[in-house]
Amino acid sequence: MIKVIKIGGNVVDNPELLKKFARDFAEMPGMKILVHGGGVMASQMQKSMGMVPQMIEGRRVTDEDTLKVVTMVYAGWCNKNITALLQSERCNAIGLSGADGNAIKAAKRAPMKVMNQETGEEMMVDYGYVGDVTAESVNAKFLYSLLERGITPVLCAINHDGEGNLLNTNADTIASSVATAMANYRYRSPREVCCKCEDCTHCSDDGRLTHRVNLIYCFEKDGVLYDKNDDSSVIPEINEEYFAQLKAEGRVADGMIPKLTNAFKAISNGVDKVIIKHALNLNTAIGTTLKK
Repeated sequence: MIKVIKIGGNVVDNPELLKKFARDFAEMPGMKILVHGGGVMASQMQKSMGMVPQMIEGRRVTDEDTLKVVTMVYAGWCNKNITALLQSERCNAIGLSGADGNAIKAAKRAPMKVMNQETGEEMMVDYGYVGDVTAESVNAKFLYSLLERGITPVLCAINHDGEGNLLNTNADTIASSVATAMANYRYRSPREVCCKCEDCTHCSDDGRLTHRVNLIYCFEKDGVLYDKNDDSSVIPEINEEYFAQLKAEGRVADGMIPKLTNAFKAISNGVDKVIIKHALNLNTAIGTTLKK
């Protein structure tokens, strides 16, 4: 079993919550990969520098100056602070951007049409230095080589295009793509025969194995809420049809839209399970489970 856990900016920016999460994460057995955002801190940094953050459908418009800020925040302070906390909890973590070890490549996003939530009309948006990633652009072999050695990768939301350029990437998309890549990565088992243990799902024709992969999104709520003003209104299960209904009703919006979109994409591409939960409930059954 490989677990890919993603934490958002509201967790990263809360020292007490982050410390408790780091302790629970370190105690989680088995192979694991941590992906983190940092959007709250990045927005605060932008405002302190007289810049106005621009978000469209939960995604940050990134011009050249914004790219410098988010790189400093995501790949710098946030990434190394989280790594240091995990090391203090005896979790041998290594902080990475997508450029490090060629872990993740991204393609610069072309201008695209999006729906204006206020007017209901389409508009053309240029997100700037924003990258899109897929499972194919994740270096699963490199990440698995770290996991095999007992090293836990901590991935931030900065990637590269292979041509010397850094790109800001949605952390939810990174988590989904990494989970999918690891679910489809075939590794050579040190055993001659697969014993069908919990650790792997099946043998391929060439004798290689694949791991079961769970994707867990952690943030400051107990799960996806039916009523955003009622923290007790956690939806236990959501399928794609229900997601479309919730989105049409406006019950899920902003940053939750790409989170759920990427989650369902991961499930359809081999990820075993996706759960959305509070960062303090990491090792509990509380949360929203997504199903096909």
